This record gives sequence, C-alpha cells and structure tokens, in this order.
Amino acid sequence: MSNPLLTEDLGVYIIDMTPKVEEQVVFNEDGSYSIFINARLNQERQMLAYQHALMHIIKNDFEKYDADEIEQAM
Repeated sequence: MSNPLLTEDLGVYIIDMTPKVEEQVVFNEDGSYSIFINARLNQERQMLAYQHALMHIIKNDFEKYDADEIEQAM
C-alpha cells in the first residue's frame, strides 16, 4: 500500500460511541484502515479526532507499538 490517505484504503465512519472515546482506528486484514469517529462530538472535535487518527496512520504506529503505548507517548 503506497499512501492510504490518497486511496480507497481508508474508510471513515461516524458512529455513536461512548463519550470517553473520540475516535478509533483499525488496521484491517486487507491492509486498509477504518477510522471510527464519535458522532456525539461536535464538528470541530470530530475534525480534531480525524486528524489525530490520521497522524497514527501516517506515522505507521500500528506496526510499531501497542495502542496504549502510542496514546501514552502523545
């Protein structure tokens, strides 16, 4: 996969989630990514959550660290 930000390898979904979770990123078996953004957030927070998720993808964090380690480092 070359650049997941410019291909169909990135899916973004706005779904109802617990208020404690702003976004979740899943690295799928086929090499694509799914970004789930909390529908309860206002538009500004949704955009920030989206940008946060993209940074994890751009930095290739899913191949390097456990999710808890990633969040602690940020």
